[in-house]
This record gives sequence, structure tokens and C-alpha cells, in this order.
Amino acid sequence: MLALVTGASSGIGREIAIYLSELGYDLIVVARHRDKLIELQEFLNTKVLVYEYDLSDINNCYKLYEKISDKKIDIIVNNAGYGLFEKYSDDNLEDEINMIDLNVKCLHIFTKLFVNNINTKYILNVASSAGLMPGGPLMSTYYATKNYVCSYTLAIYEELRRENRNIGISVLCPGPVQTNFNDRANVKFNLKSLNARYVARYAINKMFKQKLIIEPGISVKIGLFFSRFLPIKQLLKITYKIQERKNVRN
Repeated sequence: MLALVTGASSGIGREIAIYLSELGYDLIVVARHRDKLIELQEFLNTKVLVYEYDLSDINNCYKLYEKISDKKIDIIVNNAGYGLFEKYSDDNLEDEINMIDLNVKCLHIFTKLFVNNINTKYILNVASSAGLMPGGPLMSTYYATKNYVCSYTLAIYEELRRENRNIGISVLCPGPVQTNFNDRANVKFNLKSLNARYVARYAINKMFKQKLIIEPGISVKIGLFFSRFLPIKQLLKITYKIQERKNVRN
């Protein structure tokens, strides 16, 4: 049994790799930080192949696929991604495009390439509760990328279902999780953050049960449920206030 995990050097990706190894899976782990991947490799008991790639460079996505496409990979975990907190007028365009390349294009490429691989049994696309919201002022590009991930995954699920394909595809939509994401995005959460280990194990267990939308934590479920009853403009105002309180510079 073999699994591919992108963004495996820290946070949810690292915890997913650890859990899959405990379940007996050999691993292919990918991230920008080779030292952290080697540390993970030495920590795990199953076989681990390490690939140091910056997957925001789309050429690297294809290079990686060429190196591993001959392997019988059962599980694809598209976890690589990041967010940025800025007013839209202050956002650096290059940073936004880089985020789109990683959060959207990389995930799209691997999903597309592996969904047609006869060995693929499960695909887990990591989004966010942000992906189930109509918009995220002060984190507009991040929210938009996660909306893409959710919409893309849901559509593929229905096509696979109608084709009677034996592939499970799921999208993970956690709320706040205590990971390095917070430092890179330059935010702090006012709500209690979930533990990355809990989120990873919850996600994999639900993936094996072929749950489509995986939402760890009761507070996220409640929040998303009640958001359905609010007018979009009102919801955007509330989201802005919530986002504003995350600013570490306040």
C-alpha cells in the first residue's frame, strides 16, 4: 500500500503522513523543506520516499508525476497550500498568483492525472471551511482558491458516481487548526483551534468511509449551518469582522 502526501513537512500534511504510516502505508512525501521531510522519514516505520519540490512551480508538478507515475499509489492527499492576510488593495499580485498556482493549479493537476490512474483508490483534497463560504474579505484570494477546491471536488465526485468508478474522492474543510499556516498567513485565531493530529486522523477515517465533505469540529458544522440562512451581504460583513480580529498587527 502506497500513499502520496503533498505539503507533508508540517501541520495537517505531516500528521496525515504519520497516521497513514501507522496504518501500514508506504509513503511518498513532498514539500519545499527537505530537512523536515528527512526528519519525518527517519521518524516513520514504513518506507518513505522524499521529494523536495516547490509545487507552486507548475513545472515541478509534472516533473514529480513523471518520477512517480509508474508506482502503484493507492491514496493521493493534495494538502500543499497556504494563505495570506491582507486588504485586497495591499495584496502583492505575485504572492496572489503564487498562491493560486499552489492551492489551485497543483491540486487540479494531481487530481486530474491520478483520477484516471487504475491504482488510485482515494483522493483527499484539503480545502478549508473557507471553501464553503461565499467570500472572505481580507483573505479574498485564499477563500477563492478554497472555493475552487470544494467546487472542483464535488463536481468530480458526481461524475465518478455516475460512471460507477471505484474511486473515493473527498474534500477536507477544517476551521482553525494550530499549524504553521497561521504564521505564514500572518493571522491569529480568536476561536479555539483544532489539533492538527486530530484533524488528520478524523479526515483519513472519514475518507476511508468515502464521506464527501469532511468537516472536523462541531463549531464549524454549526457555523456553516447557520450561515446558510443569512443574506450574502450580511454574511460578508460578519466575515470581515471575524477576519479583522485575526490580524496579528492589531
